[in-house]
This record gives sequence, C-alpha cells and structure tokens, in this order.
Amino acid sequence: MRHLVLLIAALTSIALADTPDKSVNLLTDKTLVDWEFVTATPTALDVVCKPGADGVVAVVGKPTGYLATKISYENYRFHCEWRWPADAAKTSNGGVLLHIAGGPAAGTPWPVSIQMQLKLGRAGDLLPMNTATFAEPLTSAPDAKPPQLERKGGTAEKPLGEWNICDIICRADSMEVTINGIPQNRITKCQPAAGKIGFQLEGNPFELRNVRISGLAL
Repeated sequence: MRHLVLLIAALTSIALADTPDKSVNLLTDKTLVDWEFVTATPTALDVVCKPGADGVVAVVGKPTGYLATKISYENYRFHCEWRWPADAAKTSNGGVLLHIAGGPAAGTPWPVSIQMQLKLGRAGDLLPMNTATFAEPLTSAPDAKPPQLERKGGTAEKPLGEWNICDIICRADSMEVTINGIPQNRITKCQPAAGKIGFQLEGNPFELRNVRISGLAL
C-alpha cells in the first residue's frame, strides 16, 4: 500500500508539472510565499529563511526538514549559487532535492526525490531518496542508506566562504549536473521525472542566491 501511495504521488507531480516559458528567480524576499518548509516540528518559513537586501537568502539550517516549491516542474534548467560560512563545520551537509513527489516517506524526514548532494566536499553526488530510481549503477555499497552515485570528477567546490554555482538540466527523464562549470554527473530514466524543487536543512547554516529556473524544449 505504501508503494502505491508513493507511486500515485509521483504520477500526480508529473501530471501537474509546469515548464517555465522564461527564466524565473524562484527564491527572493518577494517569492518566499511560493515556498513551504516541511518539518516534523512546525516552523514558519520566515524563521528558517532570512532574505537580505542584496538578494542573498540566509538559511539557518534547522530544524531538520526541507524547503520546497509549491509548484512542480519538468523540462528545465535549474541554477543556484550557494556558500557555506567561512567557519563552517567540516561535516556541513545539505542538498538540492529534485523531482519531489509527496511529503516525507519511509519514516525519514525526506520525500521521494533525487538529491544533488551539497555536503561539504561531495557536491555533485546524486542520491535516489526513498523509492526514487535511475538507470545508472550506484557506486555505494548495496546496503548503503542512503545509496548514491558519486560524481565523476574530483571536487570542484570553492573554499569556505566563497560562492559555488550549480547548474542542473532536467530534460524528460534525464538529469545532468555541473558544479562551478565542471560536469559532474549524468543519469537517465529518472523516476520520478518531474516534481517540486527543494533544499535540505540538516543542521548547518548556508546562504543562497540566484535560484533560477528556465524551461527547456524537448
């Protein structure tokens, strides 16, 4: 039954998915209303996101949960810039959640989705969350939780305190990831192949800017 519910949620996300006809800045002080914060401890969005006058949104990192757009998307280019504080802990962790289908699943804080890792030193890894899948063989151990597909190259991340750039192309059921201009991963036959977009909060503060999406033709 649980798998049936997750499948229905995934199909609903695809059926209602939108492809933007122009480039849109998704995360500003004016567009926070278009996002939600999903957490086991009810917390107002403006408590975890602090927009600044310079277009930077400070994310406090807790409580554990995830930010998500209220709209589902398909066939798009996603661009975001993020940075960890100059004194960030070496264990700082977070992620971009793509193709979010439904809410938290399988007893975890995370939804069915495909995570693009932002963990310090591991940006570009891809993780199928809960029942999400893709065609490429995983590089993690068979019993790893969560499983993952490691990035193809070495780290492309900037030093702490500097801005990093992430570009992700989601076309049909494929996904391509570039970090700071360096291709890092590609997967095909993604399921779900559409859905909401989000950011994980795993206890560590970080900043975002220029969170943009633009549509792609098939």
